[in-house]
Amino acid sequence: MAAFLLYNRYKTNKNKIKLDMSKTKKSQNIDETEDINNIEGAEATQSATSETENTSVEELSETDTLSAEVASLTEKVEQLTKEKLLLMADFDNYRKRTIKEKADLIKSGGEECLKNLLPIVDDFERSLQALNTATDVQALVEGVNLIYNKFKGYLAQNGVKEIETTDAPFDTEYHEAVTTFPVEDPEKKGKVIDCVQKGYTMNDKVIRFSKVVVGE
Repeated sequence: MAAFLLYNRYKTNKNKIKLDMSKTKKSQNIDETEDINNIEGAEATQSATSETENTSVEELSETDTLSAEVASLTEKVEQLTKEKLLLMADFDNYRKRTIKEKADLIKSGGEECLKNLLPIVDDFERSLQALNTATDVQALVEGVNLIYNKFKGYLAQNGVKEIETTDAPFDTEYHEAVTTFPVEDPEKKGKVIDCVQKGYTMNDKVIRFSKVVVGE
């Protein structure tokens, strides 16, 4: 009987020890699981923090890049604006200078033209004075013809030429018909038969049309 009681006590103690060990092991497993979860949570938190920091760094880097590009483009726009203003100022100065030079050229050209006419005016004045005292009419006529030819020569030197009208076909590019006149000769129909006023060209450009009578 005593032996049976000792066996039961031993068995009970053994089961108690197993139960305690099982509880201890479960507690250790729970602690280990919690530790693993804590470690994984810490790693996840650290990873998230790291990713957030990397994202922030990338965003800052991109912002800095964009800011640098904006600054560079702003500088280029300012430089191009200055160059445009300088170019416009240079062009305006060139335009004003060109207009002034053209005006001076026209003024000096007209001055030179009139200056060269003065000797002819002197000849006319001398011929007018000779009219009162001249006894040789033929000599006076020759003198006037000389002045006239001199003046025509001066016009020719400056590109002014007389438009030919004698027996010339009527041409609206050079002639202005003031009237028509019937003619018997068929060859004179549509041609100039008389010139009322002479026309002239200057450097092949008509500066005055010839006023003519046309045969019909």
